[in-house]
Amino acid sequence: MWILGSTFAMSLIAWIGALTLALKEKVLQKVLLFLIAFSAGALLGGAFLHMTPEAVGEFTSVLSPFIWLLAGFSIFFILEQFMCWHHCHRVPSKHFTPVTYLILIADGIHNFIGGLAIAGSFLVSIETGVITWLAAAAHEIPQEFGDFGILIRGGWEKHKALLFNFFSALTIVFGGIVAVFLSQSIDVTFLLPFAAGNFVYIATADLIPEIKRQEHAKQGIIHFLAFVMGILLLLGVKLVFER
Repeated sequence: MWILGSTFAMSLIAWIGALTLALKEKVLQKVLLFLIAFSAGALLGGAFLHMTPEAVGEFTSVLSPFIWLLAGFSIFFILEQFMCWHHCHRVPSKHFTPVTYLILIADGIHNFIGGLAIAGSFLVSIETGVITWLAAAAHEIPQEFGDFGILIRGGWEKHKALLFNFFSALTIVFGGIVAVFLSQSIDVTFLLPFAAGNFVYIATADLIPEIKRQEHAKQGIIHFLAFVMGILLLLGVKLVFER
């Protein structure tokens, strides 16, 4: 129930993209960049403060979890390099014409892997699952803003864009179900460090480069503080669970 409920709740975040219609583009960009910085910190906090230490305790070999972490990092790198995975966190200009269906397919794959990661974390422990879900949700919110913006700028009607974006997000539930079935025949402990590698890649290759583009010192400080807040949130969750 934890796995099914958490993955379905994650898929519902896709509907948050509708808020882009109510905000002016300038305001939306500022909000997005703050959320991007926050989610980068949350992803790294989840990967290094929770998932990796937990994975080390689950493996008999100290080296094995780090091999799986690198595998998770590398798989996301391959997806971006060879599948035209567009990990967008900005609302594009009105003249931007994306290959929208390709973006939906790529996001569907991303969400499926996310479902595997969340389910694998819950199979280790409820604590690890909750932490993984929080880190993933922090990232999912700005991504859904960006994805919905791309579909609208690509000529989609808002109702169609919301519906198809939600269908793409539902693959996270499918990923969770697949992980549960796999756990009945094989040891799925590897999914935890694999997911940590995914988180590290998204934070370092996709999110941090976005916020480093800012030229103003004030904005840079705000984004750094948001980044630290993301880390502190996951640290706080860890301390609460350890009591």
